[in-house]
Amino acid sequence: MSIYVNNPHLDSMKDDILYHFNLGTSTHDLPAMFGDVKFVCVGGSPWRMKSFTEYIAKELGLLEPNAEFPNICEGTDRYAMYKVGPVLSVSHGMGIPSTLIKLLYHAHCTDVTVVRIGTSGGIGLKPGIVVVTKQSVDSVFQPRLEQVILGKPVVRSTELDAELAEELLQSGKDLAEFETVIGNTMCTLDFYEGQARLDGAFCSYSEEDKQSYLAEAYAAGVRNIEMESSVFAAMCKLSNLRAAVVCVTLLDRLKGDQLTSSHDILNSYQQRPQVLVGHYIKKKLNAYKKS
Repeated sequence: MSIYVNNPHLDSMKDDILYHFNLGTSTHDLPAMFGDVKFVCVGGSPWRMKSFTEYIAKELGLLEPNAEFPNICEGTDRYAMYKVGPVLSVSHGMGIPSTLIKLLYHAHCTDVTVVRIGTSGGIGLKPGIVVVTKQSVDSVFQPRLEQVILGKPVVRSTELDAELAEELLQSGKDLAEFETVIGNTMCTLDFYEGQARLDGAFCSYSEEDKQSYLAEAYAAGVRNIEMESSVFAAMCKLSNLRAAVVCVTLLDRLKGDQLTSSHDILNSYQQRPQVLVGHYIKKKLNAYKKS
């Protein structure tokens, strides 16, 4: 299955400069660099994605003594990107532009699976539970992304690959190291009022209002809240990419707004999506080898 892009202007471009990556189609041999990629894991934290690279290299038996994984995007401060074998690990900061999809397209990658791994606030879930997203929904609990293009609103589906979600849920059960659940993920436009927090610079509602809204979200199947899943899901669906979102909960938003766990505990929680996705990738690659 090839990467799909819907932009007739790309064919007429002599060189496509992927500015965010400090890469280009005329300056780099992208098929040679990335053509073997089968799994792409994205997240907001550069540290987290480098840590995942080291973890998956060890899991796949590709970690050599004193191995170092250079940042492929070291010429820019907008992205961090690491590659080990068929796995690409990318930090995208807040939000995720379509540059990554163009990179996979120019590299002629096929049969790629993309997984966002990250952190979130849980709803009715204790800290440390890993949530595999069933649907990414907006702030009124609809599976859609509304984007303004040329001054006009365009609504796109945020449907994710249901089979992939179930496979990841099963990987969590196979590991049996932490609780893994499946549920809807609410994607918001900001960290405070958009997520019904009471601790931002501005707040126009009461504790009762907050609890009522989060109860509505829970009744709509929402089990966690973050800020990237909707645009991630919409772009992957448009590009014919199998995609999933796997995030750990750092707190139960029904019980508070601020993180009170220690740094060590939070760090251990953040490793859980890496462990789950790493187990899934290893399992799939082993299946490929046998076939």
